[in-house]
Amino acid sequence: MLSSNMTIATKKPLRGPSLDAERMRALAAWTAKTLDTDKPIPFGAEIVNTRSGERLMRAHNAVAKEFDPSSHAEVRTVRLACKKLKSLSLRGYTMYTTCEPCPMCMANALWAGLDRVVYGATIADANRFCRQIQIAAKEVAERSDMRCKVVGPIEQALCLTLFTHPNMQRAFRTWSTRRKK
Repeated sequence: MLSSNMTIATKKPLRGPSLDAERMRALAAWTAKTLDTDKPIPFGAEIVNTRSGERLMRAHNAVAKEFDPSSHAEVRTVRLACKKLKSLSLRGYTMYTTCEPCPMCMANALWAGLDRVVYGATIADANRFCRQIQIAAKEVAERSDMRCKVVGPIEQALCLTLFTHPNMQRAFRTWSTRRKK
C-alpha cells in the first residue's frame, strides 16, 4: 500500500522539495473541493509533524463564515492544532498553505513556534483578486527574533488556479475585500 510520502517507482520516502511539492498538491486538491460549493475559498492550510509527516490539522479561511477578520486559514489551523495538542507551542511542526501568509498569519506562525512555513501562491498573486498587506512572509520572519524557515513558492501555478477558477472569480465579486479595479 502506498502512502502519501512514497513514490511508486522506488517506494523511498520523498524528501525536501519533492515532499513539499507533493504535500502542496494534496492541500491544493483538498482546498479545491470548496470550488464546487456556494462558498468557494482559495485559502487552505495544513500543519504536519516535521519529522513524521503526520497531519495534525487542516482548515480553510472562514472570515465570512465566522464574521471574524482574523479567521484566515493559517490562523485557524494554528488555533485548532494548539487546542488539539493542549499546547501553545507547535515546535516540531510545519505549516503548508495554499497562499503566502499575510503578516498577521506569519506573526501567528512565529508566535506558535512552527519550524517551517511552506506556501504556494504569493501575496502578489492573491493581490490580483483581493486586498493584501504587501509585506512578504520571509520579511516578517527575518524581522523577528523567533526562528521559522519560510519556503516558497511551491506549486505556485497550481495554487494560483484556486484563485482563477470561474466559481472563485464569481465569489470574489461578492467579497468586501475584493480587489477594486
